[in-house]
Amino acid sequence: MKIDWHISSLTRSTNVVNDYKNTQNVRRFMVDECGPDFRFDREFMAWIKNDVPKNLGDVVDEWRRRHPI
Repeated sequence: MKIDWHISSLTRSTNVVNDYKNTQNVRRFMVDECGPDFRFDREFMAWIKNDVPKNLGDVVDEWRRRHPI
């Protein structure tokens, strides 16, 4: 199933697929899940797109691992 990263409803179970985009919609989801300090950086964006199967829950968990409260 193709995801429109700009407008689709995103959940932790949304699969990160080859056409993944760092959109404002994804940023809103990540801020909701990770808090107002969430930021994309180059290393993290590269990890998201590293061709290892993952979902947005994995992405949230990895950001939290890298940025413990």
